[in-house]
Amino acid sequence: MRLRTVAVTNLRRRKARAAFLIAGLLIGVATVVALVSLTQSMTGQTKANLQSFGANILVAPRSKDVALNYGGISVGGVSVGAQAIQESDVARIDTIPDHASISVVAPELVGPVKVKGSRVLLMGVRPAAEFKLKRWWSVGTGRPPANGREIVAGAKAARALGLTMGDYVHIGGRRFTVTGILRPTGAQDDDLLIADLSAAQHVLHKPGQVTMIEVAALYAGAPVSDIAAQIAAVMPGTKVTTMQEAVKGRMHAVDQFRSFSYAIVGVVIVIEALVVFVTMMGSVAERTHEIGVFRAIGFRRTHITRLILIEALIASVLAGVLGYLAGMGTTYVVLPLVAHSAEVTWTPFLGPAALALAVLIGALASLYPALRAGKLDPTEALRAL
Repeated sequence: MRLRTVAVTNLRRRKARAAFLIAGLLIGVATVVALVSLTQSMTGQTKANLQSFGANILVAPRSKDVALNYGGISVGGVSVGAQAIQESDVARIDTIPDHASISVVAPELVGPVKVKGSRVLLMGVRPAAEFKLKRWWSVGTGRPPANGREIVAGAKAARALGLTMGDYVHIGGRRFTVTGILRPTGAQDDDLLIADLSAAQHVLHKPGQVTMIEVAALYAGAPVSDIAAQIAAVMPGTKVTTMQEAVKGRMHAVDQFRSFSYAIVGVVIVIEALVVFVTMMGSVAERTHEIGVFRAIGFRRTHITRLILIEALIASVLAGVLGYLAGMGTTYVVLPLVAHSAEVTWTPFLGPAALALAVLIGALASLYPALRAGKLDPTEALRAL
């Protein structure tokens, strides 16, 4: 008689204990799968949401200190740098090896202008890129500038200059139509007048130049520091800065959540191993007489040990398959409750990993009970019959 057949027969005979063993492993595996899949899904969603926080790389010329500045870049009445950034150089960023990890490249030109006798900052942008980068910019019922004759005013600038939707304003001899008023941001953006980049270059007499380039790198892509180094390599003469505090702060919450989840996974695995160990030790204690009979009819110690291990492995395989299905089902139920916009992330290795985890725990936790069963003295076992 083959040991596998004997193991299956024993499991069928002791349905309650077999069910308890499988259930213990199943719950543990399902918990691990659910936690890992929830962590991956929520981490992916969190990284995607981090993109709404704006740029994490700043490209600027080497500048001098002057009175007016925006984003740390000097834009006063003196030269902002020994070598201006040319708008044509912006295309070089698309040539870096990790360009696919960049979501937005937003060149900007910032300079002081006089409007209605007041000195304010004019920012020239590529509206599509800029408003995608700064998702907190909202123009309410208005819209971003669509051509070189339109402008959007920050909340403070509009209030100081008395601007409303549809007003006309003259800047540097060019007339602009106010197409939107930014909602208050609580930042320096409230003091800006925002126009199309080409229009700002004309008004500020800086054709083909930009003051700085803001870059939003995907957190799910290549490391931000690597992307910054690659940009610096293709744009010599510029200062490429990663916004380290912003990057670290944004990723800290993600790392904490992942660490907490993995700590829970470790605890669950330990508890799961203890459940299997106790169950198998109880099974061996109950089957002392049966093991004595097996030894009396010719089973060797290795046969008994293998028999116990085979029973544990069969139960582990069933628990691994069912636990993976239960864990993914739990993820589909729980994820919408904790992260409304997140989607379940399918990881190809998670299924095989769940099965391997169940088998490994079942084998290791059953090893000592199996060895103990193999060492039972058949005469002592049969004496109690």
